[in-house]
Amino acid sequence: MGSRELERRVEAARRFNRFYTRQIGVLRRGAYDSPFSLTEVRVLYELAHREKPTATELGRDLGLDAGYLSRILRGFEKRALVTRTRSAADGRRSHLALTALGRKVFAPLDARSHDEVAALLSGLAPAAQADVVAAMQTIERLLRRERSQPAPAYLLRSPQPGDMGWVVHRHGVVYAREYGYDAHFEALVAEIVARFVQRFDATRERCWIAEQDGAVVGSVFLVARSSTVAQLRLLLVEPQARGSGLGTRLVDECVRFARQAGYRKLMLWTQSELRAARRLYEAAGFRVVRKERNHSFGKALVSETWELDL
Repeated sequence: MGSRELERRVEAARRFNRFYTRQIGVLRRGAYDSPFSLTEVRVLYELAHREKPTATELGRDLGLDAGYLSRILRGFEKRALVTRTRSAADGRRSHLALTALGRKVFAPLDARSHDEVAALLSGLAPAAQADVVAAMQTIERLLRRERSQPAPAYLLRSPQPGDMGWVVHRHGVVYAREYGYDAHFEALVAEIVARFVQRFDATRERCWIAEQDGAVVGSVFLVARSSTVAQLRLLLVEPQARGSGLGTRLVDECVRFARQAGYRKLMLWTQSELRAARRLYEAAGFRVVRKERNHSFGKALVSETWELDL
């Protein structure tokens, strides 16, 4: 390729960069009309969507100077937004995580980011939206290959035809394989899904489907229980997507939407043996309010009701 053609492509890339920068509004003084800088919001975002990264990992993946990142993290710690936990495997390393207050502070920032992108896409026809997202994914994939830099491994979207069947099928398969649940559990999931579709209220309920490399790898539902109480239901993360922060993201989306919709409380029902899910709920600020021994899905279980005041 000649130098003239290369220059033409460089200018085209720069022109697109200027255009997209204007579109997403990243040149504003405060990120999403908040007291945080854009870099601080980026750090909060990574902490909210990753499983206890180290400062070294954050600095590497965000391309931040170690000293600059250290000052940001110290500021977050002073405001009780972030905690450090010394690694059990290596005492010289510490793992970072958002506190309950940190997640509460980040939630409106995440909601504004979501709403701005939704507004950006909503003016397009569905086919045009799909084209824009596909182009973005192509750019991300090609540039990531050159930089060898990790990127978000999943995409959250609204359900499409066939997704509800996937939710029922995968709950039946995964819970039978991992916990020994019988067909009654799959039947319960089918009832929940059918009720959601038949009574769906777009202003107060949501379903998020997670994709990874074009394949569906997770789901969660937020449904109305009353005028003031919402329920998180059918949280599922496929084995190949676990450890990526997807479970945390799905729970956070439910909390964010519940607050935005005006609910006062978010509750959920789970089993004591679902330890990974329980850790996600606890990290998000839920607490156990009731336990009950029962025999369901072909085995003896301890059912738990968890609640989060919004």
